Amino acid sequence: MDDVADLAAALAAEARDANERRALVLAGDRERGYEALEAVLDSLPVPITSTTLVGPEDRLRCEQIEGVHASELLGTTRDIVAIDAHDGLRPNALGKVVGAVDGGGLLVLLTPPLEEWPDRRGSFDESLAVPPFALADVSGRFRRRLVDTLRDHRGVAIVDLEAGRIADDGLTDPAPRLPEVDADAVDPRSDPSSDRRFPAAAYEACLTSDQAEAVEAFESLRAGEEESRRAVVLEADRGRGKSSAAGLAAGAFAADGADVLVTAPDARNAREAFDRAGELCETLGVASSVDGRHVETTAGGRVRFLEPAAAVDAVGEADVVIVDEAAALPVSRLEAFLAADAVAFATTIHGYEGAGRGFSVRFRDRLAGSDHEVTERTLVEPIRYAAGDPVEVWAFRALLLDARPPVEPLVEDAAPDSVEYRRLEPVDLLADDRLLREAFGLLVLAHYRTEPNDLARLLDAPNLEARALVHDGHVVSVALLAREGNLSAETRAEMYEGGRVRGNMLPDVLTSQLRDEEAGAPAGLRVVRIATHHAARSRGLGSALLEHVRDEFASDDDSNIDWLGTGFGATPGLLEFWRENGYRTVHVSTTRNDASGEYSALMLAPVSGAGQRLRDRHAAWFARRFSALCTDSLADLDPDVARAVLRSVDADAAPPLEVSDHEWRVVGGAAYGPGLFDVDPGPFRRLIVRYFVEDPADVDLTPREERLLVLRGLQGREWPAVADRLEYPSAGQCMRALGDAVRPLVDRYGVERGVDAALEVRERFGE
Repeated sequence: MDDVADLAAALAAEARDANERRALVLAGDRERGYEALEAVLDSLPVPITSTTLVGPEDRLRCEQIEGVHASELLGTTRDIVAIDAHDGLRPNALGKVVGAVDGGGLLVLLTPPLEEWPDRRGSFDESLAVPPFALADVSGRFRRRLVDTLRDHRGVAIVDLEAGRIADDGLTDPAPRLPEVDADAVDPRSDPSSDRRFPAAAYEACLTSDQAEAVEAFESLRAGEEESRRAVVLEADRGRGKSSAAGLAAGAFAADGADVLVTAPDARNAREAFDRAGELCETLGVASSVDGRHVETTAGGRVRFLEPAAAVDAVGEADVVIVDEAAALPVSRLEAFLAADAVAFATTIHGYEGAGRGFSVRFRDRLAGSDHEVTERTLVEPIRYAAGDPVEVWAFRALLLDARPPVEPLVEDAAPDSVEYRRLEPVDLLADDRLLREAFGLLVLAHYRTEPNDLARLLDAPNLEARALVHDGHVVSVALLAREGNLSAETRAEMYEGGRVRGNMLPDVLTSQLRDEEAGAPAGLRVVRIATHHAARSRGLGSALLEHVRDEFASDDDSNIDWLGTGFGATPGLLEFWRENGYRTVHVSTTRNDASGEYSALMLAPVSGAGQRLRDRHAAWFARRFSALCTDSLADLDPDVARAVLRSVDADAAPPLEVSDHEWRVVGGAAYGPGLFDVDPGPFRRLIVRYFVEDPADVDLTPREERLLVLRGLQGREWPAVADRLEYPSAGQCMRALGDAVRPLVDRYGVERGVDAALEVRERFGE
């Protein structure tokens, strides 16, 4: 073990001298790996308190964290982090812990022999073996690629413990780093000629010029003489100090008496910001109370943390809103923060924290269309380690943290008639790194949080398939598909009785929640994600890709697919997109997604008789129960989402109009005479649901009238609240407007069908 200890010492010395990091792979028997690791730790002058072991057992004297809890390292820095990968490596855990290693530190990987590792199966692989697939169906392509990157990259030492030799010493012999000094340059952290409004201490606390410029950008959020709405966008790779910059700005605001609201996907993501805010206020002598989620000042200012959902509701109370790790939040949630007059979005461009590119493409368009004056800054200079750090370069490639779609000029001319439909087989993705990066880069755009785990799923999961449209060899549209259903009677019974069955999202909901034990029998293909390059959107490429997928699986007798499906956070635009492509709604979740803040819609498109029967019965059940849900769990569903949801239900699923003569007189009386909706809302709701599901072309209601039908007719919201939301002058006029909106429904479903009671009411009170 002396050779290993000497190697570790040499790596650590080189890392310290270059202010970089190094990686050490101890490959072989697990016990030998721990013996070598102990020798390494004993030989290095690193406090045990600065070392963390990420693994299943507390084998060393240092801090130990299980891989599933690797998030605890967020916001921390360590001199040495060791990862025990023998029982299975979770890609997310690797992505999280790499960023915790400080400049001059070591990342140590304990692995099986590298030649054997791809063929080993661990706990993460078990999570990929979703029924009806078994663990033997899971491949090891991700680990094979990981091993290749370890062998290929500089700064990564590999010790073959089985052979007792050093396969690669990982030493790079970097040239001395000589800082370039410009005698005429002024350090922006202490520029005496600056007209900055934040205290000088805020800039003196910055560690780089980039960071000082980022803090200065926040000054634009201060209210000036002219009232205007302002926004700051701060982007950076990990380790550039963006959260610290946000914290320093927050502390400066609070020191001046402002109320600063900070939010992030999780409180730990904002830890660095609160640390810097508290330190600045203490330096300025204005801190009256400081803790990890709250800072108060003697000037009456404060910095406080709220979870995203609560923060949206509190936007109007704050002087400044700061959203940290913004890319890890869905676009709909980010849009809600634009209600603030002064708001900042700080985000990681690449990394597990979120799809930074997705933030850039999808949300930035919405921000540009808002009435905010936008100030943008990008932090490039690393703080915790030098630029070009080998471990960062390796991690970015190994986990595709910087994966992105092809550059715009390569695909800007793409159209449905210029593209080729292609199966993206995992073996082809493994062999073609450019193809893999382009496809995965587009999948990053398809979801607000795409993680390293998803890369492993794409390469190894037996239930996943990928399809793409390729323009001149470049991926312009991509879909990730999951095989679901085709479950045994035993598995279906387990699901029906409350057991958890991995994967199979659609059958699980239809079985466990909607009590259809046969829902898992037909075989399906769920569209997990679909994305089109932003330079080629609105040309029908997404629809073309879905059509190709449908044609492939509907025409292939060997595919054994009965239905195509999807599930997503429901918005009017997305519901319309899927409806136009032949998918129909069969369920809307009764709770909001914690991350997206939206209700999820499930939609099906049958490709066989079994799929047709599954879709039809669930569509009918959904249409029947929807009005009851609207007065309970979906009472706060956005009316435009409700309209789109019902219009995306198959028209044949419209419930029968079971309206008695007396009920026709109640409804007709409200439409044509002095009757009242409040007397018996039931028949009104049946008519309204029927109208939206059938969507008859001969009934001409305005969007405002349709929203009224939802808000009062289906959801039963209070008259004054409905009148205020829809801008009716009074509750009385809102009541009369509901009668006017119901009138064409009485004509369509009563008078035109010759219902005597409806005809009597119209003749008696109608014009």
